[in-house]
Amino acid sequence: MRRHHPHAAVALVGVLAVTAFAADSGVAALDRYFDGLRSLTADFTETMTDAQGHPTQQATGRLLVLRPGRFRWEIHPKGEGAGQLLVADGRNLWYYDSDLEQVTVKPEQAALTATPAMLLSGGPNALAAFDVSTAGAPPEAGGAAGGDWVRVAPKAADADFREALLGFSGNHLQRMILKDKLGGTATIVFQRAERNAPVSEAEVSFTPPVGADVIGKPSN
Repeated sequence: MRRHHPHAAVALVGVLAVTAFAADSGVAALDRYFDGLRSLTADFTETMTDAQGHPTQQATGRLLVLRPGRFRWEIHPKGEGAGQLLVADGRNLWYYDSDLEQVTVKPEQAALTATPAMLLSGGPNALAAFDVSTAGAPPEAGGAAGGDWVRVAPKAADADFREALLGFSGNHLQRMILKDKLGGTATIVFQRAERNAPVSEAEVSFTPPVGADVIGKPSN
């Protein structure tokens, strides 16, 4: 059974964390979206395709963001009995596969350095690792080709993905298209997104379930 990889989640929430640097990017859509953003809640659907454009997996999920630096990304691939959970609590990044009863944990600084989620650290040089620019609507946008599009691409050759495209309609993030180095694409469509909705610290915290196999050592 193919396990859902958390790279799309990490990339998405990392891009959402670019607010501290939006004024320097020159991208008006990001400026508008991040102005005053403290938290975010949203449901989403995700469709993954291979290099030939054939669907390989579909999933539904829930995203919570509490700025700065904390998020919860829960996803349930269709056709699978269990889901996966990715939590950044401000110190560590936790990945829990409930089907395998396995938890992987890494300090955020070590786990997020090769993805846009490194921006969650808020370091002064974080944005220097990425190219941020306006973009035209990609073919994958289909009927949602309107609005504003922003492209975020890592400068490092060893990054896990090639680029991420964010589609905005006014002050709302509607979708993200993440492209990997092998030609695969993850298209994430958001529904019922709510800016500055209540998100508690408990919702962006994680304690390994009793009996789960824990790989790695968290930072205290």
